[in-house]
Amino acid sequence: MSDVAIAAPRVSAFLGQKPSKTRDAAVDSGARRKLLRKRLFAALGGLVIAAGAAYGGWWYIAGSHTVSTDDAYVDAEAAQITSRISGTLATVPVHDTLHVRRGDVLATIDPSDARLALAQSEANYGEAVRRVEQYFANTQSAAAQVVSKRADVVRAEDAYRRRVGLLSAGAVSADELTTARNAVDTAQAALEQAQHDLQSQHALIDGTDVAHNPEVLAAKAARDKAGLDLERTVIRAPIDGVVAQNGARIGQHIDPGNVLMSVVPVAQAYVDANFKESQLAHIHAGQPATLTSDLYGSHVVFHGHVVGLGGGTGSSMAVIPAQNATGNWIKVVQRLPVRIALDPQELAVHPLRVGLSMDAAIDASE
Repeated sequence: MSDVAIAAPRVSAFLGQKPSKTRDAAVDSGARRKLLRKRLFAALGGLVIAAGAAYGGWWYIAGSHTVSTDDAYVDAEAAQITSRISGTLATVPVHDTLHVRRGDVLATIDPSDARLALAQSEANYGEAVRRVEQYFANTQSAAAQVVSKRADVVRAEDAYRRRVGLLSAGAVSADELTTARNAVDTAQAALEQAQHDLQSQHALIDGTDVAHNPEVLAAKAARDKAGLDLERTVIRAPIDGVVAQNGARIGQHIDPGNVLMSVVPVAQAYVDANFKESQLAHIHAGQPATLTSDLYGSHVVFHGHVVGLGGGTGSSMAVIPAQNATGNWIKVVQRLPVRIALDPQELAVHPLRVGLSMDAAIDASE
């Protein structure tokens, strides 16, 4: 073998050229990688198709019957706390964010004036009772006067008749007869006056007793009102809830109707979900709903049901409603509030506050 043939492999190795077996191994590795990529793409395509089929099936069975919106907010029927009487605030033992129960004291009014009014009304009531009792006593006295005057009339008439019998015998003068006749007339007039007095007294008491006489009842009503006003110097919570918008201050003079604060019943919160008009065709009361809040995130799901649909859109119920009767307008899709009641047990575990944002979905298939 020549020296040239022996040196050729050495030169090839020196120049970095691979032997044939190495090249074959590299070709097989590339082919395997291509085959693996094909299989991965095929599997990925299968997963996409399966996911699409699953979503299509879910949409056909349930998704097409579900309407949802993120334009939903928590609300509650808050109680406005007002005073029923005028006065000066003596204490305000509550503050915003405080949870109160029905009957808890929210504020008190200086009771001095109310106590004086109650004392005066009690005195008036006692006076009315005694006055009516006197009416009954006067009635009995007037009845006795009638009996007495009737007896006077009988005696006067008897005396007159005797004198009439003696007149023909000349035993009685005409003046005596006239005097006897006048006595009869006077006795009858006195009897009529006594009867009128008795009727007047009966008009004050007929059909009643002392306790049910109109004057006594009026005085009792005034006394009860004074007692009620004294009770109203203590302002109590009408419902369970959280104190909000507390503007009451010690020493503040208040009048009836002044709003002092609000009590929000968070345990009875509901959601007003504003759905587009195109979503409302199949929504009605009683349908189940699921909701999530931005406060707790999607892992906390609230359940509820539709209570009813609002009577008008937000724009139509605005203080200044939109007026489109100009001939120059742009149609805007309107939204109608749908009230959704929440599960009280879920609210107890995850309490909400008025105004929080919610995502609502209603199953319209039922």
